[in-house]
Amino acid sequence: MPLRHQFARTLRSGYTLIEVLIVVVILGLAGALLVPYLGSKGDFDTQAAVRTLIADITFAQSDALANQGFRRVYFNPDGSGWCLVRLDEDSLTVPFDATTADYLYDPLASNAERGAYIVDLRESQRFNSVRVSEVKLDGDDRWITFDELGGTVSAGGVPGTGGSIVLSSPEATYQLDLSAVTGKIRVTRLVTAPSP
Repeated sequence: MPLRHQFARTLRSGYTLIEVLIVVVILGLAGALLVPYLGSKGDFDTQAAVRTLIADITFAQSDALANQGFRRVYFNPDGSGWCLVRLDEDSLTVPFDATTADYLYDPLASNAERGAYIVDLRESQRFNSVRVSEVKLDGDDRWITFDELGGTVSAGGVPGTGGSIVLSSPEATYQLDLSAVTGKIRVTRLVTAPSP
């Protein structure tokens, strides 16, 4: 093969400077348009905490139904997390005591907790900026109680009236609305005003 044909073939196999610049400009425009629509890592972490809470509430409801007993999801007053406990009908009106509570077993808990179903958002690297900022259930209660049929009940053993739970972080705020009696959960992202 003549030298001229080999040289021509190698020149055609590369990209011109203009082609490379066009691709870079297109990628830059696409990135500038898409990045604002992507949530921040903190927003994803808040969403994950919301999903964790929904899963725990659903687990407590299912466990009450499966074991034909009362189960309660109690929210810490400082907003740091929640726990799942067993109750009998006589203790529905008894205030929560962390030292005497009969916690549900959490197979994923550390040995230090001895399997107690306690979620502390501060201990999780992922959820440490998320807090339970507001709990208004069955009036002013800080807990959800499920009966042996999986329905919500208030302190007197009467059907629950529902309420809301708000989880927030610096990046996002979500409200979980709990329906009366059924315990159905609806999640809404709350729009917060930007801080000055």
